[in-house]
Amino acid sequence: MDNQRIILWVLFAGLAFLTWSKWQADNLPPPGSETLPLPVAEENRPAVDLPAIDGDSGETPAVAPAVEVPAVATGAKPASTIKVETDLLELEISTTGGALVSAQLKQYPKSKDAPDVPVQILRNTTDDTYVLGSGLVDGSQSGPTHLATLAAAKKTYTLAEGSDTLEVPLSWTDGNGISVEKIYRFRRGRYNIDLDYRIRNNSQADWRSLSYLQIRKTHNPPERSMFNVDSYSYNGPVVYDGEKYEKIDPNDLQEEPLDMQVPNGWIAAIEHHFLSAVVPPAGETYSYDARYEKGIYTVRASGPAIAVPVGAEATLSAQLFIGPKLQRQLEETAEGLELTVDYGLLAILAQPLFWLLELVHGFVGNWGWSIILVTFLIKAAFYKLTEASGRSMAKMRKLQPRLKALQERYKDDRQALSQHMMDLYKREKVNPAAGCLPMLIQIPFFIAFYWVLLESVEMRQAPFALWISDLSSRDPYFVLPLLMGVAMFVQQKLNPAPPDPVQAKVMTILPIMFTGFFAFFPSGLVLYWLTNSVLSVAQQWNINRKMHAD
Repeated sequence: MDNQRIILWVLFAGLAFLTWSKWQADNLPPPGSETLPLPVAEENRPAVDLPAIDGDSGETPAVAPAVEVPAVATGAKPASTIKVETDLLELEISTTGGALVSAQLKQYPKSKDAPDVPVQILRNTTDDTYVLGSGLVDGSQSGPTHLATLAAAKKTYTLAEGSDTLEVPLSWTDGNGISVEKIYRFRRGRYNIDLDYRIRNNSQADWRSLSYLQIRKTHNPPERSMFNVDSYSYNGPVVYDGEKYEKIDPNDLQEEPLDMQVPNGWIAAIEHHFLSAVVPPAGETYSYDARYEKGIYTVRASGPAIAVPVGAEATLSAQLFIGPKLQRQLEETAEGLELTVDYGLLAILAQPLFWLLELVHGFVGNWGWSIILVTFLIKAAFYKLTEASGRSMAKMRKLQPRLKALQERYKDDRQALSQHMMDLYKREKVNPAAGCLPMLIQIPFFIAFYWVLLESVEMRQAPFALWISDLSSRDPYFVLPLLMGVAMFVQQKLNPAPPDPVQAKVMTILPIMFTGFFAFFPSGLVLYWLTNSVLSVAQQWNINRKMHAD
């Protein structure tokens, strides 16, 4: 039994170490992948190779295999910007291509110490680019691309009180009868944005074009640090092909560029708690590609080429998402978009845990108390199992004097000692391995809870009580880890000590080791483990009391 307990504790520490290793692997750049200087402004022309079209066939061409469309020139100051404000967002739209070049989240402060400084997702400066661009390009390399000049009726748009929708239209014309209206549609309480193109062909010939959406971002993950919770999570581009969610290492794109055909999917750039995504219309095959050049990655979806006959109109639609990783809004925006809340391999446990946490939070209104109550519920769900284990541990505790006597009697004969110990367990109907099962059960729940508290934006800067002002970061005064260490020590004293002196010393040191280890974990996770340990102490004390009374 004692050897199994030691192995399980070591396994538990090993799993925690693997969590740390996974974080390092996700964030540690390969040798020689240092960020390169930003590129200079690219040539102001979209290069797209549309397939040749028979002017008399009337057929819609297939998706172009490679759409080489540069993004808004890095750091280039647009001719003008349109300011847009909703209840959740403050944005800037460049009249150059109608690209989204700035986005601030009004309800999410950058830090607790700066509550009036909102998180900024999109930006376009000389040393940091993060832009959502889109456009249409025709066979003559023109059209309302992201480099074309678009016109807007106003410089400022604000979602009015009592209104649920705000439309921001931009217009373009080629002077020969082709006119395009690019419309952003914002909704109250939502971070997803509708994007429509309305095309009118009053020219003398059919007009053929290709639509595209792209995200262009400087790859600059936060510096790895145990004190910087934002550096724990993956930071970079991701793609969903309708079935599989995949992270893309920008450095890998230099050797193996992304090139795939996707009928139902999306592309996104994610960071801890926040993301931007472009979602092409479902059911239409788009060509997804990505590249990484001079420290900036570009992920792009280029749609099927369309033909607008003379005198006709056409509409193209897509969706954007700019904001926090709110799982309900992500699910409602696109299939699979909630996978950007990366719970890892134990998502099958983490997602129900978050659902339960959210449900309880709806009643108590405090995430800290929600964690405590959910821990009670988990403990109650496994009560019978842990009670059986506790009884076995209590029986083992009662057998300690007799086990010590056997050790003294057969200290020079390990085989005889083992045989007599097994006989004693059999006579007293004690299963030495029964105490191991609860620990095996708690390991996956612990890791799943870790990812829930780390990845769920709802926990970001969520206060609990007193000095705990952010459940997603460590306890600044290490009070919770110390209390947890004390609870683990008491719990250990209630259980039988290993007969072997060396093992007994190792078990005594474990609470100290875990106190130091947990000191840098999110305080919400420590609160969970502290609550679990206190409940385990209460349960084991009650079982021991009853066993001694019998």
